[in-house]
Amino acid sequence: MRYELYYWPTVQGRGEFVRLALEEAGADYVDVARGSAKRAGVPAMMRFLEGRHLERPPFAPPFLKAGRLIIGQTANILSFLGPRHALAPKDEGGRLWTHQLQLTLADFVVEIHDTHHPLGPTLYYEQQRAAAKRRSKEFLAHRLPKFLGYFERVLQRNSGGGPGMVGTRLTYADLSMAQIIAGLRYAFPSASRRALASCAGLCALHDEVFARPRLKRYLSSERRIAFNDDDIFRRYPELEG
Repeated sequence: MRYELYYWPTVQGRGEFVRLALEEAGADYVDVARGSAKRAGVPAMMRFLEGRHLERPPFAPPFLKAGRLIIGQTANILSFLGPRHALAPKDEGGRLWTHQLQLTLADFVVEIHDTHHPLGPTLYYEQQRAAAKRRSKEFLAHRLPKFLGYFERVLQRNSGGGPGMVGTRLTYADLSMAQIIAGLRYAFPSASRRALASCAGLCALHDEVFARPRLKRYLSSERRIAFNDDDIFRRYPELEG
């Protein structure tokens, strides 16, 4: 099966969590909105979002076309891909636990995004800079160490003996965790260094994930969009205090 991934073409965003899973799996996929063919590009994605021909239209990207299925929401897409590409445990309890971790990571991503857009995405950053400074101060002091500390404990308590948070091998939740660490290091280099100083396991997990041969090739390819300040992870030095 050749998958079709629909996401914005100039940012990593929430679509990057899906890309990492597809790349690690060696899956055959096309990043539709980044294409230049007749039925590609952003207009092709927007036709799906209009949903005129779909009984179950997605609300927003990312969404994945897999045969006749149109699957939306990052965690939902990864829950679909995981068992099919050995990126989730085989047992039901393990799959549910991996999905639960991914949903918690999704909460983490929302809080990271809201450091620079606390009043809403329809306003420019410059229109909410003062609120962003207050939100970032709270996030860096309390929420960042709380989330990282939780995932560090999960990693250390994995009874499966694997390198990740679940079972005996890496899962899509581990790939997502590594992506978040990379994004935090871009957006908050000083604060993330301090917070990660007590999270040796997560730092090792990040290195393990991005040393994987397929992901290493992906990171050095044109398919990997660079971090930029139109994305979830944005580097505004004033937000570090």
